[in-house]
Amino acid sequence: MMKNILFLFALIVYTSGYAQVIAPVKWTTSVEKISETEYDLVINAEIEDGWHVYSQYTAEGGSLPIVIDKNEPTEDYELVGKAIESDTIRKYNDIFEVYESYFDHNATLKQRVKLNNSNTSTITLNLTGQVCKKACIQIDEVFTFSLSGVTTNNETPTVTNSNNNDVNIMLYGMTPDEVKLIESSSVEQKSLWTIFALGFLGGLLALLTPCVFPMIPLTVSFFTKSGKSSKGSGISKAVLYGFFILLVYLILSIPFHLLDSVNPDILNEISTNIWLNIIFFAVFVFFAFSFFGYYELTLPASWTTKTTQGENAGGIVGVFFMALTLAIVSFSCTGPILGSLLAGSLSSDGGAWQLTAGMAGFGVSLGLPFAIFAMFPNMMNALPKSGGWLNTTKVILGFLELALAFKFLSNADLVKRWGILKIEPFLIIWIIIFSGLALYLFAKINFPHDSPLKKLTFPRIAGGILVTSFVIYLASGFRVNKDTNTYIPLTLLSGLAPPVGYSWLFPSESTNNLKTFKDLKEGIAYAKAVNKPVMIDFTGYACVNCRKMEEHVWPLEKIDNYLRNEYVLISLYVDDKKDLPDEERVEVNRVNGGTRLLKNYGHKWANFQTQFFKSNSQPYYVLFNPNTFEVLNEPVAYTPDEDEYAKFLQSGINNFKTR
Repeated sequence: MMKNILFLFALIVYTSGYAQVIAPVKWTTSVEKISETEYDLVINAEIEDGWHVYSQYTAEGGSLPIVIDKNEPTEDYELVGKAIESDTIRKYNDIFEVYESYFDHNATLKQRVKLNNSNTSTITLNLTGQVCKKACIQIDEVFTFSLSGVTTNNETPTVTNSNNNDVNIMLYGMTPDEVKLIESSSVEQKSLWTIFALGFLGGLLALLTPCVFPMIPLTVSFFTKSGKSSKGSGISKAVLYGFFILLVYLILSIPFHLLDSVNPDILNEISTNIWLNIIFFAVFVFFAFSFFGYYELTLPASWTTKTTQGENAGGIVGVFFMALTLAIVSFSCTGPILGSLLAGSLSSDGGAWQLTAGMAGFGVSLGLPFAIFAMFPNMMNALPKSGGWLNTTKVILGFLELALAFKFLSNADLVKRWGILKIEPFLIIWIIIFSGLALYLFAKINFPHDSPLKKLTFPRIAGGILVTSFVIYLASGFRVNKDTNTYIPLTLLSGLAPPVGYSWLFPSESTNNLKTFKDLKEGIAYAKAVNKPVMIDFTGYACVNCRKMEEHVWPLEKIDNYLRNEYVLISLYVDDKKDLPDEERVEVNRVNGGTRLLKNYGHKWANFQTQFFKSNSQPYYVLFNPNTFEVLNEPVAYTPDEDEYAKFLQSGINNFKTR
């Protein structure tokens, strides 16, 4: 009561001091004809600096919202829904303790009306509300619109507008006065430095292959000899050579940026495309048998001939063509590794920039040795000599490629829900593959290019023991959690193996047997009935970090209690390929321009996420009040830290109770 009295006193003092401000808002109107019976009545407002006009949808308990209504009762026309608004600002009001939505500087409201009487020539609307600075002035305006002489607008409104009532009601069951969701920035799931490091590791593996490793002393020797007259010249050329190797691999990522700029969702579409995942599976198997030595992968010989000719140009151009020649000649070993990098980037949420970061790491680790050894040639004496160990490295990579191939087949199976490669057959296949790798390291099986082995070396014995331990670890994936009646998930396989609930023997439609809704309307209706806040889980069947959260963070006792008892969980799969009903297959605006046709449920939920939350990464968690449709706190993405995630969930509960 005291707070209200003080606020009222401040209001009186302020308004008395600023009584000369008569009209902080200037209004103009116009009319747009939609059809013979429908018109859009447009009200524009120019608002003086520092003043705010409050939205139709501002929170109850704060400043008065705009209300548009007929000036007098009449059956000659009717208002179609509420007015469509221009963008508003949403901010917390410390006095009223609510979030308010308001217009700053200017506002546009477009009220559609439908005529019931064809003789109607004018329409009069009343607009009430508040315009506030530190004090508030009541708005009570009457606008008269003349319909005479208004021609049909050529741009007929369609359901492509993201603010259009029809789209929100048809797809999501929400009217604009319900959809007051906080726009938030996308949180990257993996830093680009992490992807760079993985690319760097891939480049190191490529260095240890028969196609690249022998090239180091040969190439460095060439530069040091050519620079005898000027040692600095030889070193600078070698450094330039390393830089051009990096540049070649960076250039390979440019086309994916072009795709990403045309359609930000395209890489996610590619990564979850069923047939593309099957193609990746076939390509990885093909790569694996190449590494095993049954055939060689080569680019056309004409490419090598042309780049070799370019080396004769001399100077910087010649050095560039030497780097390009290395990339082409070494393709049989680097191609499969680059293919893994490409497929991994397409399967993640960072899109083209993750691919560029990975390519940069790969190029740096591949080019760096040439520059370092050119500067310090004596260091090459410490390098091991080429031999059978290089082929062993290739074969080991072949087994890894073969194992990863089944990840892509699993993606296709999960997205399409074929029920073929469930958790049991996947684990059995990996056990067979890695058992084969263990037998190879113990020299029980051989491949075409293997050198005769007189005795087992320590690295092979240690590697064999390590791989055997991993096989035992894989077998432990068949243990059953009695509480959830599902297999116990394996931490190292999160996102690689199918979810533990995707099983033949212990199937579960929901993660950890949590009560989960997969339809937004149904979940919100249930949340209203039980008076609990909602957690929207934007996820995907082929999402790696989603599985990590669901299998290793959600089961933790503290987190499980929130999800099981405090929230209503709605999981929306952005890669669900199930077709939408015909009435929901509509064309909508993209947030960055252009349009898209929503064909399946994945499109529907991806559009919902980008339209209202301006994010397209998964997982993405949004907490909101189903009664007021107010987002309770800042949404978060991948949050593997238990305490941080618990703090996020508790914050939502606190805000739900207090607001």
